Amino acid sequence: MDLALIQTALELGLICSLTVLALFLSYSMLNVCDLSTDGCFTLGAAVGAVVALAGHPFLAILAAMGAGVCSGFVTALLQTKLGVNSLLSGIIVNTGLYSVNIAVMGGVSLLNMNRTTTVFTLVRDLLEGTFLADQYALVVAGAAVVLVVAFLALFLNTRLGLAIRATGNNPDMVRSSSINPAFTTIVGLCVANAFTALSGCLLAQFQRLADVNIGSGMVTIALASLLIGGTILGRGGILKRACGVVLGAFLFRLVYTVALRLDMPAFMLKLVSSVIVVLAISGPYLKRSWPTIRRRLTYRAAAGKGGGERC
Repeated sequence: MDLALIQTALELGLICSLTVLALFLSYSMLNVCDLSTDGCFTLGAAVGAVVALAGHPFLAILAAMGAGVCSGFVTALLQTKLGVNSLLSGIIVNTGLYSVNIAVMGGVSLLNMNRTTTVFTLVRDLLEGTFLADQYALVVAGAAVVLVVAFLALFLNTRLGLAIRATGNNPDMVRSSSINPAFTTIVGLCVANAFTALSGCLLAQFQRLADVNIGSGMVTIALASLLIGGTILGRGGILKRACGVVLGAFLFRLVYTVALRLDMPAFMLKLVSSVIVVLAISGPYLKRSWPTIRRRLTYRAAAGKGGGERC
């Protein structure tokens, strides 16, 4: 396989794995299916692009994460204070963010950053003349992933992090322990959406453009990557599962990149995503059921052979 192909898949996989880590926190830990991921990803890209165009590429990262926190806060507020179903609250916020994102981008649907200084160009200039000069994108994306994984590994083992995990497992028990599940849900979704927005910001700076549809389908991609990582590494500690999430994001992006290299039409990529999600979900079930399926097939083959001999 072409090394350039693998490097491209690794760069995009690392950037998108930040969204998968966000889903790992909200879906796997907090047990909340946050469907505002697509809009929040685009929000991070839009805010990051606007601030970067103003000449502040590093401040763009903080601004994007702050916008993600606001998005997560609104989503959590709808769930915990207004009694809106978690799925509906995500859909509502995702729908509203479409208008917000266009407003942030100044009423246009695309921002071009070709002549803008970004985090990637700054790191490229910093590494010029070193052996990492051609891997500047990997350095930026890898550093972001390492920091987020380390944060999750530490945060989810603190008292607040354990309360968030307990809320996902049994909110009634948490409530009986004098812990406010609404507070833990708000904190969890704010942190998760901050990571999602960070992912969108880095992707916009990496591609040097921010499009209003840049986050389309990200929740499907993140879910597929999350399930793939869980299937490969299985259960374990937070650090092991977080590393599995990153691995799943890379493998998913590798399949995507190979599909593009094989000249697959762009409109078919959504179908590819759906197929990967189905395989990732059904894989563990089929693996557990395979002995039973094999016995049934063997029994039917033997019965058919016996019937043929009697005839």
